[in-house]
Amino acid sequence: MGSAIYGQQGELGQLFSKETQAIFFNWKPGSNGGFQKVFFGDEEIAIPVYGSTTEAAKKHPKADVFVNYASFRSAYESTMEALQTATVRVVAVIAEGVPEKDTKRLIAYARSNNKVIIGPATVGGVQAGAFKIGDTAGTLDNIIACKLYRPGSVGFVSKSGGMSNEMYNVLSRATDGLYEGIAIGGDTFPGSTLSDHCIRYQHIPQVSGGNHCIRYRHIPQIKMIVVLGELGGQDEYSLVNALKEGKVTKPVVAWVSGTCAKLFKSEVQFGHAGARSTGESDSAQAKNAALAAAGAIVPDSFEGLEGAVRATYQKLVDEGVLSPQADIEVPEIPMDLATAVKLKKVRKPTNVVSTICDDRGEEPTYFGVTMSELIEEDYGIGDVLALLWFKRKLPKYFTKFMEMCIMLCADHGPCVSGAHNSIVTSRAGKDLVSCLVSGLLTIGPRFGGAIDDAARCFKKAVEDNLGAAAFVEGLKKQGKRVPGIGHRIKSKDNRDKRVELLSKYARRFFPGTKHLDYAISVEEYTLQKAANLVLNVDGCIGALFLDLLHSSGCFSQREMDDIISVGYLNGLFVLARSIGLIGHALDQKRLQQPLYRHPWEDVLYTR
Repeated sequence: MGSAIYGQQGELGQLFSKETQAIFFNWKPGSNGGFQKVFFGDEEIAIPVYGSTTEAAKKHPKADVFVNYASFRSAYESTMEALQTATVRVVAVIAEGVPEKDTKRLIAYARSNNKVIIGPATVGGVQAGAFKIGDTAGTLDNIIACKLYRPGSVGFVSKSGGMSNEMYNVLSRATDGLYEGIAIGGDTFPGSTLSDHCIRYQHIPQVSGGNHCIRYRHIPQIKMIVVLGELGGQDEYSLVNALKEGKVTKPVVAWVSGTCAKLFKSEVQFGHAGARSTGESDSAQAKNAALAAAGAIVPDSFEGLEGAVRATYQKLVDEGVLSPQADIEVPEIPMDLATAVKLKKVRKPTNVVSTICDDRGEEPTYFGVTMSELIEEDYGIGDVLALLWFKRKLPKYFTKFMEMCIMLCADHGPCVSGAHNSIVTSRAGKDLVSCLVSGLLTIGPRFGGAIDDAARCFKKAVEDNLGAAAFVEGLKKQGKRVPGIGHRIKSKDNRDKRVELLSKYARRFFPGTKHLDYAISVEEYTLQKAANLVLNVDGCIGALFLDLLHSSGCFSQREMDDIISVGYLNGLFVLARSIGLIGHALDQKRLQQPLYRHPWEDVLYTR
């Protein structure tokens, strides 16, 4: 026996031995396949997932039980599809609210094709020690407490799923436990009836070891049956007839709930759709009386049900009809980590540490500032950078400067390496993210990576009180170029407008500009060597960022050192240039430009 799980979105769990593994696959309509990880005892296994009924049934012909978690909207179609699958014998329909006309069609088809429906509105069923379908039997702790890890001698059938769980507990106390339990569901038209399962229990054969269950050398057949019905409908009378006709001869202990309905003056609708008494024959009292008259053992009240079960069981033991099933040692099943953490049984170290934001509350926050405050208080991109990068609110001139850097460095034409890569990638038909990344990957010491280097060099030179000449010549002796100095196009007589704009803003709003002044002194020295050795935008941003850090009073010396060493400043260039790279990629797609191929005449072919 195996099962298919249809449409299950949450976790799957079981308590069975490896030899009797029951779930073969998970059926998710529209899925492209794959696997779903689940725990099987203390091991984690992979359950195959299929999106097609035909494919799944072909791959797993032994899966003959179909557990349908589809909603009431699609339960009819998916259940009918399963019933029409040759290898499926039993379908459990979990959904509540399935239209009655659909249920009637399903029942008619199932009966004409010798198949069984459990439900709708069922929690499923369980064969102790072997197989569980649906959500019946509750948690792992409840399964162990009710001794459902091994077969007993009692067959049980009920309309109520919740009361099934309660009765499994009762049976574990009053008898040697459950052999099989089914909740047929509380709808007006259940797919299978109480009597259907009682008659089946009458004929379940004795099993001795074999392939059915290697762990249990002697599995008793069902020796007694317990039934829990409820007011409303006529289902219990089919069991009455089965008892009278001798179709069920094993002892039956039964109780029909809902006797309190007599206390109400008007008609009462209980929780289930079918739990409504519209006449005397539908009442719990009438059904209990009919069952008792047919030979069932019926207590005076629900409180007396456990005593009646115990007495019936003990009588069978005393008469030698029943040999109590010996208990077995329950294998220890590890507690799930999430459950253990919740119960404070274990401490689990976190995998990630985050200090800049929190998305757990009513609304996300950036370093304690809510989304509402960001919008209502007119924060800008620079303010967001301050919160997420620097973990503080910064003065307006500081955040405005960062926004200026982003605007001025967003793009520098299609010919620079980053833009060129994004253009070529876009014309190759790649997606936008690939186009962006191909451009970003060119950023480094030769393209866009000079901001951090310039800041580090200017910082050290100022701290060491080096003059411009000593600074430049010292780098020359090391075989290094001066970072932040030099431009392929701009020169002494054709200054970079971006440098002028940033310098002008800094002198107007910054508390101090000693690093900018030092960078300009270096420029004056390098211009004596070549006209194009001007302070470029990388060097200007690097110097001015040092001035911001030092003169704003917002950072300690250690924080400033960390900011420079970690690479914050290149982050500004990466953020800014991403805007331009995306623009170039979109531009090529909009223009529907063909695949780029570099011209032969632009390549020197040599040996």
